[in-house]
Amino acid sequence: MQPLRAVKGMNDLLPEEMPRWHRVEETFLRLSRRYGYAEVRTPIVEPTQLFVRSIGEVTDIVEKEMYTFVDKGEQSLTLRPEGTASTVRAYVQHTVYAREAVTKWIYLGPMYRRERPAKGRYRQFYQLGAEIYGDPGPFVDAEIIEMLVAFLRELGVKDVEVLVNSLGGPETRPRYRAALVDYFDPHRGELCADCQRRLDVNPLRVLDCKVERDAKIAAGAPEILDFLGDEDRTHFEGLQAALDALEVPYAVDPRIVRGLDYYTRTLFEVKGRGGQLGAQDTICGGGRYDLLVEELGGPATPAIGFAIGVERLLMVMEDEARPAAVDAFVVAAGEPLRTEAAVLLRDLRAAGITADADLRGTSVKSQMRRADRSGARVALIVGEAEHARGVVQARDLAGKEQHEVARGEVVAHVRRRLERQA
Repeated sequence: MQPLRAVKGMNDLLPEEMPRWHRVEETFLRLSRRYGYAEVRTPIVEPTQLFVRSIGEVTDIVEKEMYTFVDKGEQSLTLRPEGTASTVRAYVQHTVYAREAVTKWIYLGPMYRRERPAKGRYRQFYQLGAEIYGDPGPFVDAEIIEMLVAFLRELGVKDVEVLVNSLGGPETRPRYRAALVDYFDPHRGELCADCQRRLDVNPLRVLDCKVERDAKIAAGAPEILDFLGDEDRTHFEGLQAALDALEVPYAVDPRIVRGLDYYTRTLFEVKGRGGQLGAQDTICGGGRYDLLVEELGGPATPAIGFAIGVERLLMVMEDEARPAAVDAFVVAAGEPLRTEAAVLLRDLRAAGITADADLRGTSVKSQMRRADRSGARVALIVGEAEHARGVVQARDLAGKEQHEVARGEVVAHVRRRLERQA
């Protein structure tokens, strides 16, 4: 029978890979707590209409990439393709706005898009994200960008570069939309079929097209910064002033538009160098979405957030996390001593010491090979003669020194050894 394989674009994460994942997640959780965030977890499956209303019908995600199905109750459901819509739904559903003036949330977990698998892009992928509700900025915009830069630098990402732009508010978009239609309409026949349709429904999507010919045409399009109203311009200037004060290096890039309909005002992308990506490339992006909470049934609430694809982040992390290892490995020198080895394991673990053993009844030589491969710092050998005398042989696996330790002192001995080697 042919062995079954994982679905294309959905990957197993094996134990040897997990230390780097844990480092990313633990760093993000620790750093975000320092900035006052709390963690939220939302379901993987949501009503399809949530993403249609938030992301926009005329987007590649909704039109081509979502995993959507009808359940037994005849309800259309979708595996979440991104995290912001779900967090907004939870924020509204649980009336968090009535309890807190400003809410700061972070999330992490798998997302699903049926796009073509590529380097660092998968059909099941993992995101870390942060969202702030209730603060119109621009200082909070600068703060969330500063936290993101601090996070990337702590992970060893090199040459972190921030690009910022503004989409303006509801008054800016109609003016800019009209200017884009005027610009692109003479080129309509040269655009791809998708962009010809987007030009009638949402011309900003044309700026986001990855078709090379369309991108060249879009390069000459009007820039949205020329259409900002006074309030939007003041907000954008305030963001830049705050980033300057926080000493966050950035550049203004009026071509950043992002691929989702819910963005307003501040947009940003972060690039970095290193690791498997090599050349500079985008690691993450985000922006302000001041209309989305109201669009999903809540009160008018300003909001801003970002999301990071963990797989791409891992590719720009050059420094490797250490492989997972145990502190102590217990070796039973003979069949009758496996019970004593199991009891010793329990005592070590109860004391907070990471410990393992091979209790299959294999030879001492085989167990010692397992001890070496485990990365343990010390092997504790339970021999028949030693057991009769109430002692255990403690072998330093790095220096190969070996000492007899009274059974009642083993835990304290291992703890002292670990403290000396820390």
